Amino acid sequence: MSDATTHLLLPYILAAQAQKHVTHNEALRLLDGLVQLSVLDRDLTAPPGSPADGDRYIVGSGATGDWAGWDLNVALWTDGAWLRLPPRTGWRAWVEDEGLLLVYDGAGWIGTTPAALQNMALMGLGTTADASNPFSAKLNAALWTAKTVAEGGTGDLFYTMNKEAAGDDLGLTLQTGFVTKALVGLFGSDRFRLAVSADGSTFFDGLSVDNATGIVDQPRLPRFKAYTNYDNYVGVGTWTKIGLNNTDYNDQGAFDAANNHFVAPVDGTYLFGATLLYKINASATARMRGRLVLNGTTEIRGSLGEISATHVSLATAIWLQTMVPLTAGDTVELQGYFRVADGYFAADHTSFWGCKIG
Repeated sequence: MSDATTHLLLPYILAAQAQKHVTHNEALRLLDGLVQLSVLDRDLTAPPGSPADGDRYIVGSGATGDWAGWDLNVALWTDGAWLRLPPRTGWRAWVEDEGLLLVYDGAGWIGTTPAALQNMALMGLGTTADASNPFSAKLNAALWTAKTVAEGGTGDLFYTMNKEAAGDDLGLTLQTGFVTKALVGLFGSDRFRLAVSADGSTFFDGLSVDNATGIVDQPRLPRFKAYTNYDNYVGVGTWTKIGLNNTDYNDQGAFDAANNHFVAPVDGTYLFGATLLYKINASATARMRGRLVLNGTTEIRGSLGEISATHVSLATAIWLQTMVPLTAGDTVELQGYFRVADGYFAADHTSFWGCKIG
């Protein structure tokens, strides 16, 4: 019969043994050192100078002094001496200076965090995960970095998201105070979209890319093309606003047909163009000018055009084009001017167009 237990090697009290309390106390000492094992350090290779009774250490490799030959063993200071506790497979130890839980695998002390986490139902990092958000994290920064070639990787990094079918949704939801302000991804189709919202319920596409062609669209871009459906009479020597009372298109309602001018919905740089077609009144000599005017008073630099020629019916025209920085609420209008003789700016062929470009 063995004189010690199988796992912790606690000494048995033998039959007819003298001074049984010595053996009993030795077993208690070993239990006190091993149960709920917590060590101060695992890197020391020599005993500390002034240990306190009950101090425990995992001895580092290459130990010296009283710990010589005790590599990876547990050293317990008790009753004024170091006691060697050889670890066995499955022992667990809390390393106090690292806040780390280790387990002995028969060859060394290893971390208890598994190398692979598979088929977990929930994971919460700094917060509690639930069925709606089975992976949840509450933190202030996150880093994804590629495994380098030197580490056996490729140096590349891909983050892949997948949806089941084209009609499903796939994307990133960006929120403020848990109210969605932007969506980026593939929503209801495979067309890439960037959509924004003020209230989390009504969304506007700011950017859309056709996945079949790569053609980019800005569905909310302010753009318009306006025209007049009647001949605008203009007298001699007076700049006159052209009555552009209809639109071929008018995205975001930026052109105000009631007041015959464009209104900038947001700050930015805008491109404008216009066509002024002369319609004869009495004189066959066409001398006319055109320009674009900011806020009803200021001629926009580069927008002035003039032509003077013998008129050919429905063929004498001016084309204007310029770009200008605008502030939200600024207006731009088209004006015409006749010299020498009056006339008309022709219906349907006199137009004004523009869009935001930056």
